[in-house]
Amino acid sequence: MSEHTAQLAAAGLSGDEAEAKAPLFQAAEEELGREAVKRWFVPGRIEVFGKHTDYAGGPSLVCAVERGFSVVACLRRDSKIRVTDALIHESIEFPLSPEIAVPGGWANYVATVIRRIARNFAGAKQGVEIAFASDLPRSAGLSSSSALMIAIFLAIADANDLYATPKLAEVASVPEELAAYLACIENGQSYGPFEGDRGVGTFGGSEDHTAILCCRARRLSHYRFAPVRLEQQVSMPEEWIYVIAHSGVAANKTGAARDCYNRLSALAKAVLDVWNRASGRNDRTIAAALQYSPYAEEIRKILRNTEGGEFAKAELLSRFDHYALESQLVPAAVRAFADRDTDALGETAERSQSAAEQLLGNQTPEISTLAREARKLGAIAASAFGAGFGGSVWAIVPRTEAQGFMDKWRAAYVRAFPALAPAATVFTTAAGPSIIAI
Repeated sequence: MSEHTAQLAAAGLSGDEAEAKAPLFQAAEEELGREAVKRWFVPGRIEVFGKHTDYAGGPSLVCAVERGFSVVACLRRDSKIRVTDALIHESIEFPLSPEIAVPGGWANYVATVIRRIARNFAGAKQGVEIAFASDLPRSAGLSSSSALMIAIFLAIADANDLYATPKLAEVASVPEELAAYLACIENGQSYGPFEGDRGVGTFGGSEDHTAILCCRARRLSHYRFAPVRLEQQVSMPEEWIYVIAHSGVAANKTGAARDCYNRLSALAKAVLDVWNRASGRNDRTIAAALQYSPYAEEIRKILRNTEGGEFAKAELLSRFDHYALESQLVPAAVRAFADRDTDALGETAERSQSAAEQLLGNQTPEISTLAREARKLGAIAASAFGAGFGGSVWAIVPRTEAQGFMDKWRAAYVRAFPALAPAATVFTTAAGPSIIAI
């Protein structure tokens, strides 16, 4: 076992997954062309429960996965940032400037981080050479885009000693606060003393960033958002494991799914605006409105009596009903995990999946089929996760049955959607650790 592999295993990656990262780091080092000064593993995440709740101030139950970005970096002699995907041998380069144009493709994520750092930290002038290799499926609902952006931020921040700057130390003294700031880099909003800039084009919250920065190995983390705060952690039973099935339908939040994703965010904002106008309050989130009005029916009554506006009353009611239900399912799921109550966990996941299909309307036939087939094949629980409109489904199964379940699940899916067979992937993961610096 190499030194780097041992460090990854010591930080919480399972043995096989730690070993699997060795060739990825090697590929990134070779692409760098010289020995790296810094190395990180930046994972993806599973949103176990809490579909589209974070930006409305609600709860979610999340964990990191054992796949992600193996990142290496070293200093340059200028102020440019060069980033290379070692697996496809593609490089992009930008000056560390707030005025750079933001291109399309994966370069959009990189350029967005560089622009925002240059805008928020005028003293950041040190260039960085960065290379990465990822085993995380892209546009699969596993937050590969957020993981990439965080990786780029880590490398530039380390090279420019940004953590020592008074402004960042003031507003990001703990990982949860840093996650909130990094989410604002992605969505373009201002954060504390840091002026906003154009984001990547989606209006999301900080769930992904919080999971990637804060989750613990073999634990599920129950967070609330806006502001970010940890409610509790619960152990993932050692005898269970996640099986992830990527449908092969890309859920690219800056591509075809962007407008659909943003519409759900806009609906949540519209619900809040209607409530604030009618109540005379100025609540920042739907969660805050529900604290003031603990009976959801009061808010529903106001929504039913609202005329006009961009959205129909039925859309506003469905969006609110989904938020109210999904927020209740998160603590129910925590109890089910704590009690190892398979019946309760399976039922809670089915309610969450059904609500996404009927109220959010963000599920595709492929995703619904994957969730349904998983339960037919004996999964303890299964549900879609991520932004929706494609992506992946998680299923929980006994470790001893994982391989047989994977084979049957993929076969059932390919029978239903044979054209997607080349793009569909299935893999297992434990609840993994957050970012690992090695």
